[in-house]
Amino acid sequence: MTLDQVVYRVKRGLLGRPLTAERIGEEKLSNRTALGVLASDCISSSAYGTEQMLRVLAPVVGTAAFTVVMPVTGAILLVLLLLTLCYSDVLTIYTRAGGSYVVARENFGPNVAQVAAVALLVDYVVTVAVQVSAGTNALISLAHLVGGGWSGLDHLQQPVSVAVVLLLAYGNLRGIREAGRAFALPAYLFMGAMGLVFVVAAVRGLTGTLPHADLTADGVVPLGTPGDGWLQGASLFIVLRSFANGGSSLTGLEAISNGVSVFRQPQGRNARRTLVAMSCVLAVLVLGVSVLAYFTHAVPYTDGTPTVIAQEAHLAFGDGPWGTVGLVLVQLATALILYTGANTPFTGFPFLANFVAQDRFLPRVLTRRGHRLAFSNGIFVLTVLSLALLLVTGASVEKLVALYAIGVFTAFTMAGAGLATHHLRRREPLRRVKIAINVLAAVASAGVVVIFAVTKFTEGAWLVVVVFPVGVWGLVRINREYRREAAALERLPEGADRPRARDHHVLVLVEALDLATLKALRYAHELRPHTIRAVHFAIDETRARRLSALWESTSATSVDLELVACPDRRLRHAMRELAVRTTREGDISLTVLVPRRMYSGALGKLLHRGTGESMARSLTHLPHIAVTILPFDVSLALRTLEAHGMPSPD
Repeated sequence: MTLDQVVYRVKRGLLGRPLTAERIGEEKLSNRTALGVLASDCISSSAYGTEQMLRVLAPVVGTAAFTVVMPVTGAILLVLLLLTLCYSDVLTIYTRAGGSYVVARENFGPNVAQVAAVALLVDYVVTVAVQVSAGTNALISLAHLVGGGWSGLDHLQQPVSVAVVLLLAYGNLRGIREAGRAFALPAYLFMGAMGLVFVVAAVRGLTGTLPHADLTADGVVPLGTPGDGWLQGASLFIVLRSFANGGSSLTGLEAISNGVSVFRQPQGRNARRTLVAMSCVLAVLVLGVSVLAYFTHAVPYTDGTPTVIAQEAHLAFGDGPWGTVGLVLVQLATALILYTGANTPFTGFPFLANFVAQDRFLPRVLTRRGHRLAFSNGIFVLTVLSLALLLVTGASVEKLVALYAIGVFTAFTMAGAGLATHHLRRREPLRRVKIAINVLAAVASAGVVVIFAVTKFTEGAWLVVVVFPVGVWGLVRINREYRREAAALERLPEGADRPRARDHHVLVLVEALDLATLKALRYAHELRPHTIRAVHFAIDETRARRLSALWESTSATSVDLELVACPDRRLRHAMRELAVRTTREGDISLTVLVPRRMYSGALGKLLHRGTGESMARSLTHLPHIAVTILPFDVSLALRTLEAHGMPSPD
């Protein structure tokens, strides 16, 4: 069995039977499944959005943070409404995958659209890291609350997060439909679990039995006093920073527009319905978590665990057996949806990368579908980048949030501005209303970007600020190279495929007299050139003389062997000089044939070495010279000859 066969069998065992291209149409998601798959990222953001707001407010204004968080939440919900209307407009006008990238490309041109492309690609990478890290925090919080403060799992934050990313990558490599089935259920489980928390908390609140969190517990973030923040004039700055942090609750909102191609027909209408349902669920969850924080005074901890949402569930359900069961349910559901929320980029990133690559701003390799019809190369790229980010930040949610919202809100800004431009150019019903909504969405999103870039610059946002222009330059540079190649092809004269040289010479590189060399010589004769030369570069005179004597004694070849002295052992230099001399005089083209010996067994690979390919690489940039690698399976040839009566050695 060859190595390729072994690799294919392993791939089939891990990923399942390969799917044919004709089944792409079957790999579509229903609205309910799409809500679970594409909305998991957005809905799960409610698990840490309120906490990130309190993390800014509590150290400055103390318990007043629980009052201030409500109007900040209201502002975030207003932005959610604007963005929902904006992206509903996107799905009405642009029914292809790509979201804000398509909007920007159609209204601002392909180069400006790369700002949106980089924003979304960066956001997808950071989303995987944030969601997975937050999911691991949910599990550690469960250990803290159920285990009485036990923190034995803290050191597993990073390895568990890395393992989950690898598991998500594997699930998506198996294909869209199987990933959908596996990742849709946790979203509904989380909705049900949080609904139960809200109902129980509401009942206990009405009966006066809903307790407060312990604000003096070990590990709670240091609480300031209201006077400190307001008297120092920090109020506006702190509120804006809290608003920016809370904006992380809206990340993932663009996933449906980026993944519209996974919906069944009619794609636009199904995607809009799913978007509205997702936004309504998100609004209820964000508002519910903030209201519970207001009544229970659940406050963030310095090390991130237990989380605010875990404290709220613990306070709502109480300490009894049933309370423990409820807490376990909520935390497992939270961890699951956060982990599966990290699956949304594994759907969106490959589709967007494919779309950008089709526009020739990313390598074409990202347009290829893999074994199970998924864009496997995009999945691999996303996995590597997100793992690197987890390792660099130690899987810390607080550190990752500093990188989070800039990308997605830049994309929101591009979408709103692009749609406003679209409607300005057209006369249509409700034109002014649509322009106003999209302008407001763009301005609000741009405000979040500026606030985040300024307030989080020293905490890691500088990295995203630097990555953006570098990323846009890189994408434009790739496109320029593709356009240069296309322009060169268009400038070729008629009949450019015809040979330019009058004489055609062939050089066969000879390392030894063996079956691979004989095949190369036979192929050289089939090319019917003017001359065929078999060349051996002699770095060992004794071995070269032995090879020459063997060559002269055999009747298997009709081409004389030339020995080219190479006393300094600079094989590539000698090969280059010979090629240049051959093509220097007259109208001559040269083909260099390099036998590549292949063996199915490890022993054959150890018994033979190959230097011809390395030598041939020195010729690739020379004019009028072509290099051809001739693969030859030595093991297969030996078995074939033996089957036809060739005597085997004793």
